[in-house]
Amino acid sequence: MKLIITRHGETEENVNGIIQGQLPGKLSEKGIEQAKKLALRLKDEKIDHIYSSDLTRAADTAKLIADYHKNTPFTLTKELRERSLGEFEGESEEEFGSGAKDRDGIYPQPKEGETLDELYQRGKDFLKYLKKTYTNETILLVGHGGIDLAIIGFIENKGPKYVELGPSLANTSVTIIEVNKENYNLLTLNSILHLV
Repeated sequence: MKLIITRHGETEENVNGIIQGQLPGKLSEKGIEQAKKLALRLKDEKIDHIYSSDLTRAADTAKLIADYHKNTPFTLTKELRERSLGEFEGESEEEFGSGAKDRDGIYPQPKEGETLDELYQRGKDFLKYLKKTYTNETILLVGHGGIDLAIIGFIENKGPKYVELGPSLANTSVTIIEVNKENYNLLTLNSILHLV
């Protein structure tokens, strides 16, 4: 199986430094352009199934890609949502403050939100579902920085902290992973060639 993992386009909240978590988010004009360029990059790819987070910013990105893949099954799922950040959602990053990170570079755990371990487990469980369901197909996942890094972190055996300590995934970046029965092969990480 080949996995193509991408993140939604830039949102108005990204531009204004608002922590989104599981808020819907709205693509900015630039985000729509990024998603259109991503769609062009993937238009000749044989995609067997598109899975997208059901949050608006990811779903709108996925729909632009799906325009080139009219007969491809398309599923919106809560499993690909961004990490729930509880009381931090809707706050500005400035108010939250970079000084809030601990010495490992990790933000404090929100009272109402998901832990890094829970997010990592959600990514791991979704990957297990895909491995059970598909063998030689190409599957596109349209998600968010956190859940995408949880899946990549599991594949790379990096652990839950990779979600915050791994690379910052660019909007509409492309990561490609070959999935075999026993192992994973990371072919491309965080590629934005279509935006250059």
